[in-house]
Amino acid sequence: MLAHRIYYSDMKKIIGHVSFDDSRYPALLKEIPDPPTRLFCRGQLPHPDSICIAIIGTRKATTQGKAMAQRIARDLAASGIVIVSGLAMGIDTVAHKGALEASGKTIAVLANGLDNVYPAQNTSLANDLLAHGGAILSEYPAGTPAYPNQFLERNRIVSGLCVATIVVEAPERSGTLATARFALEQGREVFVVPGPADHPNYIGSHRLVRDGARLVTAASDIYEDLGIDPKPQPSPQQFLFAQEATPVEQAIMETLTVAGKPLSIDKIAELTTMEARAINAALASLVMAELVKETEHGYSI
Repeated sequence: MLAHRIYYSDMKKIIGHVSFDDSRYPALLKEIPDPPTRLFCRGQLPHPDSICIAIIGTRKATTQGKAMAQRIARDLAASGIVIVSGLAMGIDTVAHKGALEASGKTIAVLANGLDNVYPAQNTSLANDLLAHGGAILSEYPAGTPAYPNQFLERNRIVSGLCVATIVVEAPERSGTLATARFALEQGREVFVVPGPADHPNYIGSHRLVRDGARLVTAASDIYEDLGIDPKPQPSPQQFLFAQEATPVEQAIMETLTVAGKPLSIDKIAELTTMEARAINAALASLVMAELVKETEHGYSI
């Protein structure tokens, strides 16, 4: 199977972990003042070269705020940026959804053990996130409930994974502001989406701007301020080889690339001299990861 590709299942929950001295441990997270000694993980950790950006905000977001967060997440993810958030209702939810709309990757950081999704209403979203090559992370082992103080501790991981944090709607007293403060303490950039001056959801947001956070209204502002050259996501072939595909998966991708047209399982078997059963299993994995498309004429890149 592809390295770290673990899909969410209600019947079988596979939880891995990486310690601080593991080469897979996210490099940026190692730089924060109090990094977790280990991370529990379901799904696929981002490639070391990936750029991660957090999008956070209030659970009780306005329709306009949610639309803005979702659009920015979608646009950033379309350029290959990994979107990080906390899987909470409101802004977190639409940030994850925006990334998935662009077929991008997104990471959710939880304040509880990974044997349960919190909040439960976002279980389906967690399914989609993992099926698209994303990950759910926590510093807490399975069986740990979501105690209130752990959400604050979780927030330092959200910002610590990222080069920047985007705040969309932060009321005067909000966990969002705590995450923004963590980002500043960690030497990361903080961006704020502005709103109506008299709206309570923006009191904290506008205070961040007064204190030096950068004002943004679109993904293009992020690219400009961070000096990022927006580019399309890596091709399926690049993604596969970067994630150490099995020999069968590599052979299928190479065959479909050379063919330049849809091929049936029988034709793939003929060209690769591999068993149809092995090809069928590998194709199921590749289709689920959206690296191969299944059409009425066969399978294609």
